[in-house]
Amino acid sequence: MHLKSDSRTSGLAYEEHTKFRARYAVKGGLAFVVATSLAACMVGPDYHKPEVQTPESFKEGVDWQRAEANPQAAISSTWWRMYGDDKLNDLVEQSLKANQSIAAAEAAYRVALATVEASRATLFPVVTAGISGSRSGGNIAGLAASSGSSTTGAGNAVVASGAVSWEIDLWGQLRREVAEAKANAEASDAQLAGERISIAASVATDYFQLRQADYDIRALREQQDIYGRILKMTQTGLQVGASSSDDVLNAQENLQVVIAELQTTEITREQDEHALAVLTGVPPESFSIPPDPDYAFLSPAVPAALPSQLLERRYDVVSAERTAAAANETIGVAEAAYFPTLTLSAEGGFAHNTFAHLFTVPSRFWTLGPDLAATLFDGGERTAAVHKARATYDENVATYRNTVLTAFQSVEDSLSSMNHLRDQETAYAQVLDSSSRLYASQQAQFDAGASSEQNVLTQRLTLVQAQETLRDTQALLAQSNVNLVKNLGGGWQRDDAEMASAPAAASSPASEAVATPASARSAD
Repeated sequence: MHLKSDSRTSGLAYEEHTKFRARYAVKGGLAFVVATSLAACMVGPDYHKPEVQTPESFKEGVDWQRAEANPQAAISSTWWRMYGDDKLNDLVEQSLKANQSIAAAEAAYRVALATVEASRATLFPVVTAGISGSRSGGNIAGLAASSGSSTTGAGNAVVASGAVSWEIDLWGQLRREVAEAKANAEASDAQLAGERISIAASVATDYFQLRQADYDIRALREQQDIYGRILKMTQTGLQVGASSSDDVLNAQENLQVVIAELQTTEITREQDEHALAVLTGVPPESFSIPPDPDYAFLSPAVPAALPSQLLERRYDVVSAERTAAAANETIGVAEAAYFPTLTLSAEGGFAHNTFAHLFTVPSRFWTLGPDLAATLFDGGERTAAVHKARATYDENVATYRNTVLTAFQSVEDSLSSMNHLRDQETAYAQVLDSSSRLYASQQAQFDAGASSEQNVLTQRLTLVQAQETLRDTQALLAQSNVNLVKNLGGGWQRDDAEMASAPAAASSPASEAVATPASARSAD
C-alpha cells in the first residue's frame, strides 16, 4: 500500500530537517576548529643544529689566508676553467652531463623530492568516488524494500557513492614526517652536489696525471736512448780494456730499469685515459686523448676560506647535518604513536535496484562521523621504536661531528701538501738550473776536447732527470690545487641547497634535467 504524501507534513519535515542540518553544521564547524587547534600540538624534541668545535683559522693556511686580498671571495662553481685548458673544460662539462654516477645521484634526489610530495599529501583529505552494480540471488528483501515490495529470488543492486577521509594531525606526526622527508631531500641534494664536484675533481686529477705521464714518457724515452748509448760505449770500452765487466752490468741494469719505468708510466697513462672515458660516459675503446708532453701545469690562487665557512660550503657536512635533522623528526614520529589518532570520514551516494531510479531523492544515503583509535598494548613496540629513533639520532649527530672533523683535516692536508710542494718546486727549479749549467759546461769541454762523450751523456741524463722531477712536482702541485678546491666545497654554497619547488617527473632519461636541484644550479 502506498501512502499519499501531505504537502503540509512534507513542509514541516523539510523545515525540521533544515534546522537539524544547520545545527549539525554549527557543531561540525566547532569540532573542526577544536581539531585544528589541537593540530597545532607537535610531540617530540625541537631540532637544534648540533654544536661542533670550529677553529678560528686553518693551521696550515696562515700564509694562504694572509695573502688573500678578499676574504669574502668564493670559489667559482666552474672552478675548472681557472686552469685555462679548453680540453679540460670540455671533459669536465661532458662528465657533468653524461656521468652515470651523477645520473644515479640525480635520480635519488628525484626520489627524495617525490617522497616529500607524498608526505605532504597525507596532510590533506582523501576523496574517493565510485559506481558499482551487481546481481544477487536468494533473499533480497533488503534490496526490494527500497521499492516498497518484498520478494526472494534474483535482484539487482546499483550504488554510486563518494567518500572523504581526513586524518587530523593532532600530535604532529604527519608534519614530522613531512619535515623528515624535506631534510632527507636536502641531504640528497647535497649528496648530488658532492657527486658532481667529486666527478669534476676526478676528471681534473686524472687529466693532470695523464699530462704528467705524457712528459714522463718522453723523458724516459730520452733516458732510454742515453743509457743505450752509454751501454754501447761501455761494451766498446770493455773490448779495449777501458771498462770492466761490472761497468757493463751496471749500464745494462740502468737501461733495463728505465725500460721498466717506461712501461709502468705507459700503463698509468692508458689507465688514466680509460678512467676519463668512464667519467665522461664514453666506452674506453672509442675514447682517446692525443699526447701533449709540453703541457704547462698551472696552480692558480684559490680563494681563502675560514673554518666556519667550511660548514656551509662542504656538501658532505651539510648532508650529514640534514640527515641528523631528519633523524630528529623521526623521534617525534615515534613518540606520536603513544597518542590516539583521529580520522574524520564521510560517505554519501545513491543506491537502488535499477539504474533508472538510482539518482533520485529516495535512493540517497550518507554517513558521517569521527574515528578515534588508540593502541592500548603492543608489548613495548612503541617504546622500542622511540629508543631506536633516539639512538639513530645520536649516531647521526656523531657522524656529523666526525664529518666536520674530517673536513677540517682534508683542508689542512691539502694546504700542507701545497705548501711543501711549492717549496719543492723552488728547490727543484734550482737543481734544474744547476744541471743546465753543468751540462753546458760539459758540452763546452767536450767541444774543446777536454771531456769525453760519456761524461756529456751522463750530465745530459742528470739534466733530463732534473727536468722530469720538476715537471712531476708541478703536476702534483696542480693535483693538490684541485684537491684543495674540492675540499673547500668546489664552489658550492649551503644557500644553494634549498629544494627545487617544482615536483619531479615520475620518470625521465638519466641525461635529462627533470627537476633542477640546487646542486645543478650552483654549477651554472
